[in-house]
Amino acid sequence: MRLSHITRIAAVAAALVLTATACGEQAELSSPGASAPPVAEATFEAGTTMAKLNEAGALRVGTKFDQPLFGLKGLDGNPVGFDIEIAKIIAAKLGIPADGITYTETPSKIREDVIANSQVDVVVATYTINDTRKERISFAGPYYVAGQDLMVATDNTTITGPDTLKAANARVCSVSGSTPAKTIEQYVDPANIVLFDVYSKCADALRNGQVDAVTTDNVILLGLIDSSQAAFKLVGAPFTEEPYGIGITKGDVAFCEFVNTTLTEAVADGTYAAAWTATAGKVQPEVPELPAAGTCS
Repeated sequence: MRLSHITRIAAVAAALVLTATACGEQAELSSPGASAPPVAEATFEAGTTMAKLNEAGALRVGTKFDQPLFGLKGLDGNPVGFDIEIAKIIAAKLGIPADGITYTETPSKIREDVIANSQVDVVVATYTINDTRKERISFAGPYYVAGQDLMVATDNTTITGPDTLKAANARVCSVSGSTPAKTIEQYVDPANIVLFDVYSKCADALRNGQVDAVTTDNVILLGLIDSSQAAFKLVGAPFTEEPYGIGITKGDVAFCEFVNTTLTEAVADGTYAAAWTATAGKVQPEVPELPAAGTCS
């Protein structure tokens, strides 16, 4: 997916029917997600991560609990979203059923930590692949490409893109440790950047007038908009490309290659499309193309 496709995603925001619960509350999605993919009867080379996980019959997944469409903790206590479905696809190929997955809330600033400290087996959490993060962990994928954008109040006509932020003396909110928080520094005076640990707090700050805009990847913002009761809108001027990867232990090449093969097979057998349609596809119906896999190292 390239910026032209990202722009089409942004255009969808103008046509959203906003009926979900207020931002900052746990939203109840209309379905629990895609049907669980069939569990493979798999065997793996002894000593590999795949063999260890298959033998344990369990997968520990770090993910977000506050991002509608990708990773949101529902009223029943279980997270739902596209990232959750991707985790289920990986688990199934490991021979692990969906109920064998344990989810750990993993805000942006601790994603490398939970991998490096072996608190989780994978992180699937709108996790942009970049060189700084690769110093501590490895990435499989990417499985999706987003683009950074801005969310503002519905009646805001002053902020039309990142280049208008300084002139508006806008206070902009993002999340500590995230790629968007770093990128926005080139567009906003440092004193006007407000950071929280989760995006729901940024949305609350926007609703309360404490900030003028929230910035992160457009698909995350679309989820927040969809749960805002028409209080927010997407500016629709994406200014980056953000490849989402699956964080794993640094240097685990065999596991990285296994995940990449799993993603390719999920496209071929339709489970990738089903995962999208049941989650983010409720807002952006077009199923994205799976990006080309990166080099495992």
